[in-house]
Amino acid sequence: MLAEIITIGDEILIGQIVDTNSAWMGRELNKIGISVKQITSVSDNAEHIVQSLDEAQKRADLILITGGLGPTKDDITKLTLSKYFNMPLRRDQATLEHIQTIFAGLNRPMIDVNIRQADVPDGCVVIQNKNGTAPCMWFEVDGKIIVSMPGVPFEMMYLMEEEILPRLKKAFVLPFIVHKTILTSGLGESFLAQQIEDIEDSLPSYIKLAYLPKLGQVRLRLSAEGNDESTLRADVNSYAQQIIQRINLHVVIDEDVPLEKAILDKMKAKNLTLSTAESCTGGYISHLITQHAGSSAVFAGGAVAYSYDLKESILGVKHQTLTEFGAVSEQTVKEMAQGAITHFKTDYSIAVSGIAGPDGGIPGKPVGTVWIAIGTKDKVVAKLFTFSSKRIQNIERSATAALTMLLNLLKQDLN
Repeated sequence: MLAEIITIGDEILIGQIVDTNSAWMGRELNKIGISVKQITSVSDNAEHIVQSLDEAQKRADLILITGGLGPTKDDITKLTLSKYFNMPLRRDQATLEHIQTIFAGLNRPMIDVNIRQADVPDGCVVIQNKNGTAPCMWFEVDGKIIVSMPGVPFEMMYLMEEEILPRLKKAFVLPFIVHKTILTSGLGESFLAQQIEDIEDSLPSYIKLAYLPKLGQVRLRLSAEGNDESTLRADVNSYAQQIIQRINLHVVIDEDVPLEKAILDKMKAKNLTLSTAESCTGGYISHLITQHAGSSAVFAGGAVAYSYDLKESILGVKHQTLTEFGAVSEQTVKEMAQGAITHFKTDYSIAVSGIAGPDGGIPGKPVGTVWIAIGTKDKVVAKLFTFSSKRIQNIERSATAALTMLLNLLKQDLN
């Protein structure tokens, strides 16, 4: 079964809000064997909504619509659907009673616009929205299913989890869709593709390989679709192992988790601790680490030290090192890593110093020049990187490079 998602609202198109609904729905539909063919965002305009519905029905069996069901005049989805399906509006008593209960609980009077939220196209199946006043509407027309839901995320999620997905699973025999993700780091997409070209060419028609690049990283996702889940998993795992053996030096983990989470799990399993000494990344590496629950079991803390004074006073970098070699140098970044180990008393440290840009470059050290060091109690390894002139990209690339260096050192030390 193929699905299409249509999100309605000017606020999405002008960037006032981010459409997180579609990503969430796509994941949940995939889990039950429904593939999303396309995601479309349209304005609060009846003509645009109708055009999107016409096009979606040519491509998909299931169309999920979110947004435009509020009580104000700019919310036109319900009226548009009424005209589109030639179903005049009727007042749904159960929905009206539900809305009355909500307003009574809030001790607020109901006005006409609130009452009109109980009006639905005569011919749809009404699904009560227990978390809001706008009902969900289920249409079955010409072999297609069209479902209109509120755009408020927690209302939509409740309706999907408790009503829509169970109804779809009950009504249709759906295939299994199995995924296997391999996270790689340190090798570009084209080079990866070249190394595993023969494996990719040998994949059967029911298994697809996707390359999902991110700055400094590539996720390889094997996806299989069919009716026998155990066979699909066995086949996908078999091809995944072939790929892992071929590019083993660049494999982080064969799970769909971020690079820093894979490192945290590895370090936690060995009771190892980590600290950071950041300059040009401004705490971004610490942010990546601490966004994960349980990171405190590994991450002790760190310093964001831009100035010479802080590099000296917090991290113990020698004044002579800074004046002779500069902040962006192998000597300085090594002393930053050693200082983090000494002062924060951790097993490993990450140190980064560079020129993120867009200005600050000097002859011999252009924007994008970054030194990274990984330290332990016994050694420090450092490496020079030359990235681009884009500040945000340089910060993200520096973080990925630093984490990759840490991972490689961990592999050496733990093997």
